[in-house]
Amino acid sequence: MAATPTHFSVSHDPFSSTSLLNLQTQAIFGPNHSLKTTQLRIPASFRRKATNLQVMASGKTPGLTQEANGVAIDRQNNTDVFDDIKQRFLAFKKLKYMDDFEHYKNLADAQAPKFLVIACADSRVCPSAVLGFQPGDAFTVRNIANLVPPYESGPTETKAALEFSVNTLNVENILVIGHSRCGGIQALMKMEDEGDSRSFIHNWVVVGKKAKESTKAVASNLHFDHQCQHCEKASINHSLERLLGYPWIEEKVRQGSLSLHGGYYNFVDCTFEKWTVDYAASRGKKKEGSGIAVKDRSVWS
Repeated sequence: MAATPTHFSVSHDPFSSTSLLNLQTQAIFGPNHSLKTTQLRIPASFRRKATNLQVMASGKTPGLTQEANGVAIDRQNNTDVFDDIKQRFLAFKKLKYMDDFEHYKNLADAQAPKFLVIACADSRVCPSAVLGFQPGDAFTVRNIANLVPPYESGPTETKAALEFSVNTLNVENILVIGHSRCGGIQALMKMEDEGDSRSFIHNWVVVGKKAKESTKAVASNLHFDHQCQHCEKASINHSLERLLGYPWIEEKVRQGSLSLHGGYYNFVDCTFEKWTVDYAASRGKKKEGSGIAVKDRSVWS
């Protein structure tokens, strides 16, 4: 009886397990060995590319990710999460950059933002997304709990941003933005005494201990969540007060070339509260050691 030809699978990956199996089969049984069942295995790289094309076509945003072979993979769809980011970048380039090319060309030469924004690093409170800042509008620094450290303390990236934006870029406004359900403020409110010196988080949020103390003084009888909300707003004002402790900031505010503002974004009901430091009235309060005075308070809802 004539031998039945054996059909071997073809793989795009010469080192795949399927290719090696085929070579071993030929070496042991000969090229005419008959297999009852032949399975075609598609390489993982090919499957991943095919899935990527499906995600790109659907426009869906990938979910939670995990690392696989150095590539960020979406757990749900087994896709490279940077595919979605790539598409958003290309959309930005086509719809914004190319549409306003002269503006971006000018930005490439120099920046002249009107604002310095100090905001929290929380992923839910991006100032550009919430307030619509465009490239060139705002020099931005984000840290845990949107805190401003004292002028007398050691160097931090926030202090470097203050110095550069105020003295080199000559911004006209500093806006400190706090927000609802801030994890940094919650950590501050839960912290015992000065906190754990081994924790980077505690060593940072302790900067806001004055806001915690003032909150405990007037709201200790409230539920913890309400205490945190009170501290979130108190912390903004304490940061604004601290800004006046930087000599070159206080000088420009006194001259009228720089204004200090506070903002509070409540993402639970999507409202934004804004106010401005009243420097003239704050000078009297500073002598009394009672904080700052504010004006032009408004709520956007």
